[in-house]
This record gives sequence, C-alpha cells and structure tokens, in this order.
Amino acid sequence: MVFTEIYKKALGFEFLTTEEGLLLYEKAPLEELIYIGNQLRKIQKPGNIVTWQIDRNVNITNACISQCKFCNFYKKPNDEHIYITSIDEYKIKIEELFALGGDQLLLQGGLHPKLKLDFYTNLFRELKSIYPTIKLHALGPPEIHHIARLEKKSYREILELLIDAGLDSLPGAGAEILCDRVRKSISPAKANTQQWLDVMREAHKLNMVTSATMMFGHIETRKERIEHLLAIRQVQSEKPDSAPGFLAFIAWPFQDENTSLQKELGITNQIRSEEYIRTVAISRIMLPNIKNIQASWLTVGKDIAQICLHAGANDFGSIMIEENVVSAAGASFKFDAEGIQNAIREAGFTPQLRNQKYEFVDYKLSV
Repeated sequence: MVFTEIYKKALGFEFLTTEEGLLLYEKAPLEELIYIGNQLRKIQKPGNIVTWQIDRNVNITNACISQCKFCNFYKKPNDEHIYITSIDEYKIKIEELFALGGDQLLLQGGLHPKLKLDFYTNLFRELKSIYPTIKLHALGPPEIHHIARLEKKSYREILELLIDAGLDSLPGAGAEILCDRVRKSISPAKANTQQWLDVMREAHKLNMVTSATMMFGHIETRKERIEHLLAIRQVQSEKPDSAPGFLAFIAWPFQDENTSLQKELGITNQIRSEEYIRTVAISRIMLPNIKNIQASWLTVGKDIAQICLHAGANDFGSIMIEENVVSAAGASFKFDAEGIQNAIREAGFTPQLRNQKYEFVDYKLSV
C-alpha cells in the first residue's frame, strides 16, 4: 500500500522525499518502477520519438591537478606526456565532425594550473572565427570553479566572459556524486558539492543551456545517490522561469579498469543491469522538473540502454565520435550514426537527431 501512495505522488509530478525515493529504489519491484518511469516519460515526452546527437569530444588538455581516483586519463602537470590540443588539431577534428553531419564540440580537459581565462576565451574566439557555425558545449562546473579561483573572479563574471567569447552551453561534467563525503575521497581537489551547484545556479541565471550527470557505483550509498538527485532537482526548481536550466540528466556507472579506486582500494563497478535500469527509472521519478533522461549506451551497452527507453529514458545521447576518459577506464561500446538509429528502432521507437537545445534537426551528411 505504501508504494501505491508514493506512485500516486510521482505520477502527479510531486517532489518525493529522500525517504520515499530511497524506499522505491531499494524495495519497489523493478517492473513497477519501469512502468512508472515509462508513464512519466510518456507525459513529459509524448510520442514515440527517441532523440540522439552527433558531437565530438575533444580534450583540451590532459594535465590536471584534480587527483580524481576514478580517472586514469589525466597526467600530472609536470608529466612528460601532457599535451594541449593545438588549433591545427582542432581543425582536423572539426572537419571530420562536419563530414559526419555534426556541429558541436564537447570541450573538456583537466584542471591545468597554468591555463587561465584568457586561454579559454582566445581558444573559443579563434574556433568561432574559423568555424562560425560550430557549437561549443564546453568545460563544466569544476573548470569554471578552477578558472574563477585562478582569476579571483566570481562564477558569473567567468561565465559572462566565456559566453561572450563563444561558449554555447555548459555540460554537467564533474558531478560524480554531489556529496562531500564522497567527493573528498574520490576527487579531493575538485569543486565541492556547493561549488558545483552554485556554478550551475549562475549559469541558469545567465539563461544557459546545461545538463546534469551522476557517476555512480563506487563508494557512495544508495541514499547518497538519491540526495544527489534531490540536489539537482532543487537547483532546477530555482532557475528563472525563462531559463532552460538542466535540459537533460545522464547517469552512468563507474568504469573501473586501471583506476586508482580499483588498484589501490579494490573498488570495482558493482552496477549490474537491473541496478542501472532501476536507476534510470528512479531518475525519471525523482526529477519531475527535468524532461530529458538519457540512457548511457557507452557504459552499459546497447541491450541495457534499449530497455531503459522503456523505463523512463527518452534520449540515446551522442554517437561520441571521440571519447577518451571513460574509454580509458574500460568503456568499449561503439556506435556510428546508422548504428544508433537502428538500435533505437529495434527498441520500438523512432530516432530523431537533435541539437543541445533538444531541437529536432535533419540528419544530413556533408560528404
């Protein structure tokens, strides 16, 4: 009976409490969570369409002071193998992106101690001058916090200057688990929970398109996952009515291969198929004010991601022309444009290419 009352609240788009969410997450039958998640999806995203995207991940640099124990991509700033991507390299990557029908770069990188605001504004301006139509979905709250600290400026000032230089939207990168107990252990030098959330608050005040993420399945508890969702939900509820805010939420399981968490602490990814599907459904239930829930095929594979489309997810994300960070930790699934569309059709849906604003666009190859 207690589940029935919580389901009723969820279907009414009420904000469930931590206790209610945790009860569903731990005790509710999976088939019931799938049903509720799917019903909410149908209300928020009516029709039979599943969206997807073409973009390219480019790492600005692999030098980082963050010391994240789940990342084996980064290098210490004095390492002989560090790099900063050159304009000539960007040109090659962007031309390849355009040829495949995409127009967005997901630009991320380490927290480089010597790359300050001018580096990023100059980079964005140069890319936009060469390719006026390119969309820059770039950096993230940890990078914004890092730059603000180096420059001794507010988050708002940094964001305004980056937007003026060409920043189009802000990824929800570096959220991991928004709980300082977890963050102090797995990413000790990265923005804390309050700082991550405050960057997003300022981005929303500036009318920026943003997304939110969660990397789970390492040292956090299920309750901390629910608290993460509630923190995201709270920031979304505070955004100005005219602002897009978080347009999407994406959760993916920790990839453990060769990470410090695995090698030093013996922490491995314990997320199995049922737990991931359950998490997608719970995300839809706990986040009634975020319309798009993405299934992370990159980390769980096609089959599980397809099931998630019936459990609350309505988006299949990007074909990920280039991805280095989670791939370096063991994610090995791949899709091209035809493959991702076929996977969506196999699941019983109609694929629709989108942009970062979740506007529908035509799929056209340029060559």
